[in-house]
Amino acid sequence: MARPFPVHPYMSKGFEPIGLECDYANLVVEGEIPADLDGSFYRIGPNPQFAPRGNYNPLNGDGMVHAFHVRDGRVAYRNRWVRTEQWTLEHAAGRSLFGTSGVPSDSDPSVAGMRTDGVANTNIVRHGNKLLALEEGHGPIELDPLSLATIGRWSFDKKLPRNMTAHPKIDPDSREMLFFANFPTGRVTGDLEFYAADVSGALIRSQMIHGPFTALIHDFVATSDFVIFPFCPVTVSIKRAMAGAPPIAWEPDKGTQVGIMPRNGNAEDVRWFAGPPCMAWHLMNAFSDGARIVVDVCQQEVPPFPFADGSPTDARRASQYLTRWEFDWAKPGVFAAEKLSDTRCEYPRIDERRAGLSYRHGYVACIGGPGSGDIFHRGIGHFDHATRQMRIYSAGPRCAVAEPVFVPKQSSSKEGAGYLLTNIFDEDRNASHLAIFDAEQIERGPIARAHLDHRVPVGFHANWRPADIN
Repeated sequence: MARPFPVHPYMSKGFEPIGLECDYANLVVEGEIPADLDGSFYRIGPNPQFAPRGNYNPLNGDGMVHAFHVRDGRVAYRNRWVRTEQWTLEHAAGRSLFGTSGVPSDSDPSVAGMRTDGVANTNIVRHGNKLLALEEGHGPIELDPLSLATIGRWSFDKKLPRNMTAHPKIDPDSREMLFFANFPTGRVTGDLEFYAADVSGALIRSQMIHGPFTALIHDFVATSDFVIFPFCPVTVSIKRAMAGAPPIAWEPDKGTQVGIMPRNGNAEDVRWFAGPPCMAWHLMNAFSDGARIVVDVCQQEVPPFPFADGSPTDARRASQYLTRWEFDWAKPGVFAAEKLSDTRCEYPRIDERRAGLSYRHGYVACIGGPGSGDIFHRGIGHFDHATRQMRIYSAGPRCAVAEPVFVPKQSSSKEGAGYLLTNIFDEDRNASHLAIFDAEQIERGPIARAHLDHRVPVGFHANWRPADIN
């Protein structure tokens, strides 16, 4: 049932939460849902259940999952908050208790200093017969894939000591899940820990890696032979924060340092490569051929953080562009960077069957975003690495487009033959819909839309779970 939710003054339209959980057995469908599209599309993002305390930071809002279950040309919908410890305490109190700004005084004294299991609001993945809600400061929260009921913390049978990235990688051949933890001991240092879990979800490997500085690392990538960690000069410093300076800051003088480790290697085998300062929030894919290693990223010239002295950076330089980094494993040193497209873009995705392998097709959210003067992305793009062309669908100036997700028509279909799914928020209707595209012809627009009567708050990431997968 819906309930009133006072809009917080620091929330812009599209980011404000919805105060309801609901179920719809059959959404209104415009167009025709492909008969071979059978599974569940999950979108996750922040959605505070109560008006936030202090300045609202969406990165720390309560996680909500939106599930679109697609079968036989029909779409059912369900959304649920992830019942984290934080959410449960606030639900019992009937008000917000935890601040989202990172300022300790914004939290209620009754929860001061309390460490919970996080907000589970950034990504949602399936692995080892589990559906996991992720955010990088804490461990995963397991959910039921159909009801979305919260099952609870998942610590890989107590082998994961603290946190993990929200961007694990699934090897398409072995089905191993590779991931890392930034600041794995809870201390703010340059350390990160690399992990691997086998197809059943059992943790089979961990390896501590010592980085050059305390970087905020959101994503990484792996090939069939290597694991690649970008240390971009967005730094974290408790000492700096205690002195009244920014806890997270842009320090371009450090440059970008990229650590590369063989998949079967250890910390002593890591080789370091240097490049110009930039930020890479999300990486599209990587592949290797002998000593040649290729990494495709959405590269940001200047991130939206102040300099270490607190002075502001130039927001006009915050645009992100698809860029290719190339490394020669035999010759550590400066890596080569090539801008692949002049289209501003973020949230890169691929046909996941080609993860870590050479590939042709990539997909992005585009038109708008950082550096454009528009907080939202207004379209999706399909980049063809063979032709070096970006084909674009524009949703229009009043529609916000979320991260696109590729779904193959069949497991045996050629790369790129399938569908692209995303959520689109219509500002005029103040409601969202699930949009389904032919991935080979996105510029023609959606072949089907499944409409909601409310918005899906602008979130972060999404994934697809085929119906024949547990």
